[in-house]
Amino acid sequence: MEKKVYFEPGFSLRTVYGGDEVRLLKRLNELFGVTAVIRENIATLSGNESDLSRALLFFEELQKLFKLSAKVPEKAEVESLLRNTARGSEMDMGSLWQGRVQLGAHKRDILPRSRRQLEYLQAMRKHDTGKTYLAMAMAVSMFLKGEVSRIVLTRPARETGERLGFLPGSLEEKISPYLRPLYDALYEMMSFEEVQELISRNIIEVAPLAFMRGRTLNNAFIILDEAQNTTAEQMLMFLTRMGFGSRCVITGDPSQSDLNRGEYPGLQRAVNSLRQLPEIGFVFFDTGDVVRHALLEKIIRAYQQEKKLEEPVC
Repeated sequence: MEKKVYFEPGFSLRTVYGGDEVRLLKRLNELFGVTAVIRENIATLSGNESDLSRALLFFEELQKLFKLSAKVPEKAEVESLLRNTARGSEMDMGSLWQGRVQLGAHKRDILPRSRRQLEYLQAMRKHDTGKTYLAMAMAVSMFLKGEVSRIVLTRPARETGERLGFLPGSLEEKISPYLRPLYDALYEMMSFEEVQELISRNIIEVAPLAFMRGRTLNNAFIILDEAQNTTAEQMLMFLTRMGFGSRCVITGDPSQSDLNRGEYPGLQRAVNSLRQLPEIGFVFFDTGDVVRHALLEKIIRAYQQEKKLEEPVC
């Protein structure tokens, strides 16, 4: 069976997916089982009826994104749309576009790339207490809109014991590597000069979790990253730092904990204790929400399958 897709004026399939037309056609075949030939503003698709219907839905949503944003979709956006459509996930580009995070006139809007990412952004907007990149985007957006007056980014540094003590330099220099991912996300959303200026004025603060003790943070957007490495006592300490007008987001992956044997996980304790509170939103991601690289989802699934095979059968 064969179907033709006619693209909107000004839209060229050759410009999406980073301009890598060959790779895009290969991904269409890998994920949908269709072959495609591109001629100017027409794509001719070949395959069975079921595969073609999913591929056509992908192109429909892709063109909707182009019309909404008036820009060529980025490779990561196209890849997310490819994978979500292929697995049958509900992907209404209109809803995702409405849920986008706006970072100002000179920065590209950040679009949620799955239904759960949209739910995550909605939870942060709705609740006072709420993955790291989207949390950072929301923090920057709310700061630029004047909804908060400062941004506080923190994460536990598990090696702040004896091993870290033997490293040269000041405490700030020793903990800097553990805070690097937070800086990296920040620099993607604001210029280096802007970030440095705001840090020097203490409007943006990046600090280890231990520095939060004894403080009350008012009118701030507070992000706790790598929360799976907090103990129950540390998590309670952090949660009680939130002051008036503040918003708090906690991110973590329980499967990546570096806690010592016998230490009660603070993230799990918080989920168990607070899940019934209507003022707090919880969003749980799975491998389908991995958006950095197509291979990552396959790697994660392979490890999960291997773990199942190793588990004893009772």
